[in-house]
Amino acid sequence: MTLWKFLLIVNLAFVCPHRAAAHVSEQGFVLLLPTGAYISAGVAVVAATVLSLFVIPDRLVQRLFSARELSPVQAQGLTTVTSVLSLAALCFVIYIGLFGSRDPLSNLMPLAFWTVGWIMLLSLGAFLGNLWIWLNPWMGLYRAIGPARPLMTLPAWVGVWPATLTLLAFAAFLLADPAPDDPTRLAMLVAGYWCYVFAGLIVFGPAWCDQIELGHVLFRAFSKLAPLRLSAPAGIGGPGWQVVAQPACLAMGAFALMMLGIGSFDGLNETFWWLGVIGVNPLEFPGRSAVIVATLSGLLCSVFALFASFALVVWLGLRIAAAKLRFLQAFGALALCVLPIALVYHIAHYLTAFMVGIQYTLAAVSDPFATGADYLGLEPFRVTTGFFNRIDTVRLIWTAQAGLVVIGHVWSVLLAHRVATDLIGSPRQAAFATLPLSIFMIAYTFLGLWLLAAPKGA
Repeated sequence: MTLWKFLLIVNLAFVCPHRAAAHVSEQGFVLLLPTGAYISAGVAVVAATVLSLFVIPDRLVQRLFSARELSPVQAQGLTTVTSVLSLAALCFVIYIGLFGSRDPLSNLMPLAFWTVGWIMLLSLGAFLGNLWIWLNPWMGLYRAIGPARPLMTLPAWVGVWPATLTLLAFAAFLLADPAPDDPTRLAMLVAGYWCYVFAGLIVFGPAWCDQIELGHVLFRAFSKLAPLRLSAPAGIGGPGWQVVAQPACLAMGAFALMMLGIGSFDGLNETFWWLGVIGVNPLEFPGRSAVIVATLSGLLCSVFALFASFALVVWLGLRIAAAKLRFLQAFGALALCVLPIALVYHIAHYLTAFMVGIQYTLAAVSDPFATGADYLGLEPFRVTTGFFNRIDTVRLIWTAQAGLVVIGHVWSVLLAHRVATDLIGSPRQAAFATLPLSIFMIAYTFLGLWLLAAPKGA
């Protein structure tokens, strides 16, 4: 056996997936590919996009994010029905979580929450619009039994700041909790959260969901990238037109940055580099409970570093362009432009986990009580991970992930230029105002691609 064949077999042995939670992704297989070339090419594409903003006609960028107004669609009755059905489905998976199989890969509670909800539906919302309007498990019941008017009024100045803090707490659970996919633990947490949100809904009315409830704000944020919007103000246009039409909002911009910071650390948290920083041998990982403090500290530092860096580049851009614009207004408006990056990081990071987790989900739907039933008639059905063991499919997966990251950064560069042009009024001045931000996005492209290529050990 030649040396290169031996090395290939050894590498393939390491990439064969181990038993993993539905939302965890092992990505070491990318080490078999010339990822350095992909990273260089991706960074070059984003850099070329930045330079092109100084020479291409501004009307082209304007046209990318233009929209045509449509008549709003009123579907409150239908959304009430779908919300009640969603509540029934939630009660069922909570029951399964409490009394079903203890195996996270055969229990519908973690599979539905992480694979279907967190990975699939949230990603689809960026293309199909705000799916949470149809799927949230509160509004249908509230419309049926809730008070005619809210008992109290939620102040407008609260904004979505509470949801931003809730997102950080959710990330802490996702990344640092010893067993975020334990069916019983997750079922109790989801049931408690449902009661908390419904109690707030009774007191403060729908504003509670719009401003406080994490699912509403998450889906609303990603749906701003969808080309079609059916609710008022309805319209159809280039992906991102809703960000352009959205008035500058500091709280929503901070929420978008929080999403990006969490997604970035989610990838960094699994790398050999990070494990080396916190003094953990990646080949002898001691378990999540041993690194809770390090994980939480890293999460907070990553979010803080992103906010500080973003504030710095926005401030520098305003100084370079001598733009007469308030810093907080520019910060809030431009922060929304990182939504495409947050979206593609989310999709690329969880792509391989979804490819495996959706198979387990299908099997669990066919046998929800783990009794050997086959309600969907799938037998013989076996979950496969064979696509991780073939170089052609591995190359396809990596190319898709890397391509998404590059597209997301190009998308954000163009969107930021359009938003800055609207704020400042001059396309050339806007190009200078966003130059530090564009350089930041070029660097972030390198970081994103490196995170995909870096060996994982946790």
